[in-house]
Amino acid sequence: MTSPVNSPQPYGPDGGADGHRAEQSALKERISADSLTTRRDYLRIVATVSGGLVVGSTVVSAGVLHRHGDGAAPPLKVADRLERGEAVTFDYPGEDDRAMAIRLPDGTLVGYSTVCTHLACGVLWRRDHGPDGDLYCPCHEGRFDSRTGEVTGGPPPRPLPRVVMLEQTDGSVWAVGTVRSGEEELTGLCRTLRNPELAAAAHCAGRKSGR
Repeated sequence: MTSPVNSPQPYGPDGGADGHRAEQSALKERISADSLTTRRDYLRIVATVSGGLVVGSTVVSAGVLHRHGDGAAPPLKVADRLERGEAVTFDYPGEDDRAMAIRLPDGTLVGYSTVCTHLACGVLWRRDHGPDGDLYCPCHEGRFDSRTGEVTGGPPPRPLPRVVMLEQTDGSVWAVGTVRSGEEELTGLCRTLRNPELAAAAHCAGRKSGR
């Protein structure tokens, strides 16, 4: 595993608010022109602006542990490139929110909180355990599916919260949102969006938080 290589970059290479507004105007025109955009396209629309990307806490267990998936933050670049069978750790959305992005052997990109849903110990990815590896908490032998985050063994009561990951055309990998245990990805992304226009572009109106 490696460490994150860059800080969040909310604007494109040329920077500036004027370019940001121009990209948002183009985004709204795209939304108006295509009313049949798929759910995957919605996620791409919300995350693609300014030449790249746009775009706390409750308690768990006995009510004293921070729950990953409730915060919001600007997009965070976590790797220039992530090859198959590699993983990178980072903090998102907050400094205390430990997370991991994994490129599974078939090329699928996934992201999870690495805070175990049992007693908040650190979760590791074991590449050599099964076709996709597994996510493992050594404190109490908790195990999670690397592809879905679902509990596969041990005492954890819930799946791992997810981190919404996007890959840019240059191969860079970004964290853009968080998803609570049991929450749909688009619902989680809509919950963390703070820009009304982008939320409207993703058809977030009326979507419940999944709390």
